[in-house]
Amino acid sequence: MVSSKRICSILINAGIISTSQAKYALQRENITRDKIQLEREKKRENSGVNSVDAPITFVDILLSLQIKKLDNPELPIEEDVLYETIANALNVPYKKIDPLKLDLNLVTKTIPKSFAMKHLLLPLEMDKGCLVVATIDPFNHEAIADVERVTNLKVIPVVSSKSDIKKMISECFGFKHSISAAEDQFASRGVELGNFEQFVRLTSSDEVPSTDQHIVNAVNHLFSYSFEQRASDIHIEPKRETSVVRMRIDGVLHTVYKLPKKVHNAVISRIKTLSGLNMAEKRRPQDGRIKTEKDGIEVEIRVSTIPVAFGEKVVMRIMDPAVLFQNLEFLGFEDDDYHKYQKLIKMPHGIILVTGPTGSGKSTTLYSTLRLLSSPEVNITTIEEPIEMIHEDFNQIAVQPAIDVTFDTILRNILRQDPDIIMVGEIRDLQTAQSAIQAALTGHLVLSTLHTNDAVSSVTRLLDLGIPPFLVHSSLTGIVAQRLVRTICPFCSESFEMDITEFNALGFNMADDGTIRHNGHVTHNGNISKEGDVILKRGKGCVNCRYTGYKGRKAVFEVLPYSENLKKMTSADVNISELRKIADIEGFVTLRERAITKMLNGETTYQEVLKVTWENI
Repeated sequence: MVSSKRICSILINAGIISTSQAKYALQRENITRDKIQLEREKKRENSGVNSVDAPITFVDILLSLQIKKLDNPELPIEEDVLYETIANALNVPYKKIDPLKLDLNLVTKTIPKSFAMKHLLLPLEMDKGCLVVATIDPFNHEAIADVERVTNLKVIPVVSSKSDIKKMISECFGFKHSISAAEDQFASRGVELGNFEQFVRLTSSDEVPSTDQHIVNAVNHLFSYSFEQRASDIHIEPKRETSVVRMRIDGVLHTVYKLPKKVHNAVISRIKTLSGLNMAEKRRPQDGRIKTEKDGIEVEIRVSTIPVAFGEKVVMRIMDPAVLFQNLEFLGFEDDDYHKYQKLIKMPHGIILVTGPTGSGKSTTLYSTLRLLSSPEVNITTIEEPIEMIHEDFNQIAVQPAIDVTFDTILRNILRQDPDIIMVGEIRDLQTAQSAIQAALTGHLVLSTLHTNDAVSSVTRLLDLGIPPFLVHSSLTGIVAQRLVRTICPFCSESFEMDITEFNALGFNMADDGTIRHNGHVTHNGNISKEGDVILKRGKGCVNCRYTGYKGRKAVFEVLPYSENLKKMTSADVNISELRKIADIEGFVTLRERAITKMLNGETTYQEVLKVTWENI
């Protein structure tokens, strides 16, 4: 173990703490150590669990004393900074533990939990036949030698923060214990009926109790884990031999666990119980919802089950109010588009369409808009399938086709409810479109979604549904199309240069002076190096973004007010290219151009622009 004085010397030399701070910490070391020990004993008495605790280190002392940063005296020094600085001084690699990359079996089957917690050792991965182990003390040679003896592998120690190691040991062993106990309990159960490969030779299947405590713990862990990782969706997918758990984070799916197939039914049954679904129904898709808590805020989880080849698959979408209800100004609108959109939503009547594929952020835009418009003087009514997030300021109606409660039938009756603003989840057929138009024509502001690729094509989509041009003219006020781009991680953002010829070959058409033109007008100004290369930004990858280079997402919008000139061009045989020309003349800016703006401003990468948008400008 590195001595307290050596740690102080390392931190002073690195400019992390001052000499006076080091003296203060050394003076308070014994008193603080006793205080931490007393707190541990009280916690142990209250919990009634005789847990194994790791030794109290000098870093624990510094964190307990809340030693402040030299460059920002209002904030305490982070634990990761302390351990990383010490690791660098000792010439030992520092590794921020990424929970998504941990191998659950490697962590739990290599060493016992008691040994791992006592010595704070966490097996991370196999590297060229060696076992990489995270520790806070790379000089704990005795414990490392014990691991080498048990595994017959050479151990490569890396330093990680104490809280990360303890958290991962607790979570991995706890989750593994729950799954293993459930697997043992249900080992003798019959093969599940939902497995199509075995359907013919099965006559019955025992139902797994969804109230089993091990399964309850496992499902609870999945929820809390998804909240920690900022996941938007959880997928539980049955395969032939296993059950795979994947989570969508920043729009990308990551495999986080592979569970034994024996516990798949139990996990699904628990989720069905929580979401009020029919436990016995395995052949038909079902939809439900779960309300839970995240950091003291209510979170709704939308649950969808569907039968697939090897059983029932569940997808749970996490509807976080912090994501769905945002300030419109910070969603990603460029200034002129934001002002255009504000004018649209302040109109007393008409239809505003928000378009884009599934998962492009349409719900966030609509909910954020409704929250901005809501007031005691306004009656807002929504028709949704299903209700994504319940909000007390809105009167929300769920579509139920089984009892003929559809978008169309509700819209026809809703006008008797004296609404001011109506939000229709989706216009998908002629009847719904006609009812929405009727509502707009009778003095209501109607917001809805439409599945089209861009704003201009929404006009022709309405005509394709069978709406006469004159009704489109009199009801439609504007269209917003949107996509989500991943944003560059602010912690590891770096500039790089790209040959302008290579850049233009991707479809960006930048001139040698760094300008990009559209219809003869300069629309963008990029940075050009002395050598004539384009200067762009990217994330090089760090612990904060799991080495992806991206952290979070932001919307890209194109806003098209439905002007008089566009109305004149809209007819039953309208040519969409003609509508685009009129829109261009009136200053319409496309999704691709808005995405390029974010790229040149250093918010996203050219890869995201090419992935999310498709047109050449």
